[in-house]
Amino acid sequence: MIGKLQGIVDYIGDGVVILLTGGVGYKVFTAEYLTHKATVELWIETVVREDSIRLFGFTTIANQNLFNMLTAVSGVGPKVALAILGTISADVLMSAIATGDAKTIATAPGVGKKMAEKIIVELKNKIGGGAANLFAQDAAVATGGALPDLLAALEALGYRRLDILDMAQKLVLANPAADVSRLVPMALKEISKGK
Repeated sequence: MIGKLQGIVDYIGDGVVILLTGGVGYKVFTAEYLTHKATVELWIETVVREDSIRLFGFTTIANQNLFNMLTAVSGVGPKVALAILGTISADVLMSAIATGDAKTIATAPGVGKKMAEKIIVELKNKIGGGAANLFAQDAAVATGGALPDLLAALEALGYRRLDILDMAQKLVLANPAADVSRLVPMALKEISKGK
């Protein structure tokens, strides 16, 4: 079983790369952003089916673990898990699971509201480890405050949830006493800085 590959990115396709390692080109499915001709190391998850053997690659073990957790949820296959990881960063995904934010998870292609809720139900208690727990606690604090209202206000102004979620969480955590009327102008200022 292949656990890790190091090589040169020889080809980049839609969700797949050819990783040239020791003269052999491995077809690896990945949602990671990789550069053509770059030397990379990928943690590999091998998925064996009746009719195929597929390699899925990740730049971190944390992403590989999230992939395995997602594929353990009934109805979530490798393709959907990869789509989720390609759309939502690991921190935002863990936060969404910990706080029950199905709307954020449902922004991934192929994931509807019911599947997002199922992912939350099945994985909420499985997100472990020090960093994940700390992040989840921070996110829970933020969600308990003005975060849902801030997100709703920014979405009403036409911003996509995935584009603003990380910034909104940081704002709410940094300003725990602020209400939405104070947070919205701060968020708009942060958004304009990013452009």
